[in-house]
Amino acid sequence: MSAFDRLRSGLSRVADRFSSYREAAEKERERREQEAARRVEEDPREAERTTAGAGAEAAAPTAGGGHDAAVAAERPLVEGDEDTRPVQARTSAANVAAARKDAAADVDAGHVPPVGHHPGASPAAGGVSYRPAPAEALPWGLRVASELGWRLLVLAAAVWILIQVIGAISLLVISFAAGLLITALLQPFTGRLKRAGLGRGAATAVTSFMGFGVIGLVGWFVVWQVMENVDDLVESVTEGINELRDWVLDSPFGVSDEDITQVVDNVNQWIGEHSAELTTAGLEGANYAVRFFTGAGVTLFVVLFLLYDGRNIWYWFLKFIPASARPAVAGAGPRAWITLTGYVRGTVLVALIDALGIGLGLYILQVPMAVPLAVIVFLTAFVPILGAILSGALAVLVALVTEGFVTAVLVLGVVLLVQQIESQILQPFILGRLVRVHPLAVVLTVTAGTLLAGIPGAVVAVPLVAVLNTVVTYLRAYHDQVVVRADPRRSGATIAALAPEHDRGDFDGPGDDPGDGPGASRAPGRGS
Repeated sequence: MSAFDRLRSGLSRVADRFSSYREAAEKERERREQEAARRVEEDPREAERTTAGAGAEAAAPTAGGGHDAAVAAERPLVEGDEDTRPVQARTSAANVAAARKDAAADVDAGHVPPVGHHPGASPAAGGVSYRPAPAEALPWGLRVASELGWRLLVLAAAVWILIQVIGAISLLVISFAAGLLITALLQPFTGRLKRAGLGRGAATAVTSFMGFGVIGLVGWFVVWQVMENVDDLVESVTEGINELRDWVLDSPFGVSDEDITQVVDNVNQWIGEHSAELTTAGLEGANYAVRFFTGAGVTLFVVLFLLYDGRNIWYWFLKFIPASARPAVAGAGPRAWITLTGYVRGTVLVALIDALGIGLGLYILQVPMAVPLAVIVFLTAFVPILGAILSGALAVLVALVTEGFVTAVLVLGVVLLVQQIESQILQPFILGRLVRVHPLAVVLTVTAGTLLAGIPGAVVAVPLVAVLNTVVTYLRAYHDQVVVRADPRRSGATIAALAPEHDRGDFDGPGDDPGDGPGASRAPGRGS
């Protein structure tokens, strides 16, 4: 049997089944009409109810005695009159049944309904048929898709406007994000100092001085090491380039000394032709330096105020939340803060282990500037995926131009070993219990952040997604009236339920005392 025959056979079976369903519906309708007529014959009062129901369905009196039956039913009997109401009621019910049957026959025959009828008008009453409005004539799925489509367009327009606004004040946004991350790193020390007896201002001053002092010392040490080793580095790079040139000349690729000289001349010529562009780039670099120091100043003020008065800033923010949503937002705040602080602490620990491992390998292999390279590894670890690639490539490149090909291969092995230990052991053990974000989400968010805001966007992307994940999880549980408490020592516990009650005070940086985070008893209520 061919496919066409099978299709025709299937359609025939469908048509037969539809015909059987239609015949069954006709029989059921006839049975109900006969049952109604039988009830009218047995009980005259049933006729009055049937007549009243028919009058409610019809928009006008029915033809063939329906009006007379209604008048007779309402007229009181006088002496000498014969009670004909049951007979008239039976006549009216029969007319209604016949009219319904004729209307069904018209529908089955496929007659096109004329325009002008209102919903609820009955064909049995002599009214005109109903043609739906254009919107009602559309399929339900198409109507839902169109309604959803224009709402999505409005949402996309709002998101686009938000992105444009953020781009216009990108320096302020990046500075605030950096200050928030630094606050998450320094806040535990402020909390410990306050619990030790120091005042809020003294604890903030000591923490800020120590934190920014350490950052400044690290930067100064890196610059000092580079300046101390720059002469040796230039000499090593020159020797490495000469060795690389000799290796290329001795290789079986057939490269001659004239080819290398031509490449060098082409590079010098390109530099001469694009000197104006390079000068402009240098001026733009100076502009970027000014923007950097401006952002650093804003970040410093953000950190100071968040450490000193972060709790009150959070309460002030809660006043702008509608009263109906304020309890949920107040409860999501400390959980989001715990997520952020957990991510920053875990990332710092992982970056420190990476820097120690790679720096120790470079020192053993006697690669120049091992300590500055280790510091660079530590700093780039805050950029997921891209940071490890860039820092590892830089270490291998320095080893190649200073110590040769064999040392570069050994450095590459050290870098790959440390990165594998990080991804397979450190990340799941340290961050896996704190930030439950899928690796695909990490890759996509880092890429999107890099495209939108460069390196700062890549740094902020992962903690932002982790915080959003925590907030959404808590809000869903809040609205479902589900409170999940998990032991933070268990592997796989979500950050939404990590902290016990006594540890909620970690939010006090923004805050003062343990347990003073958003959602605590002193948070603004519904009516504030």
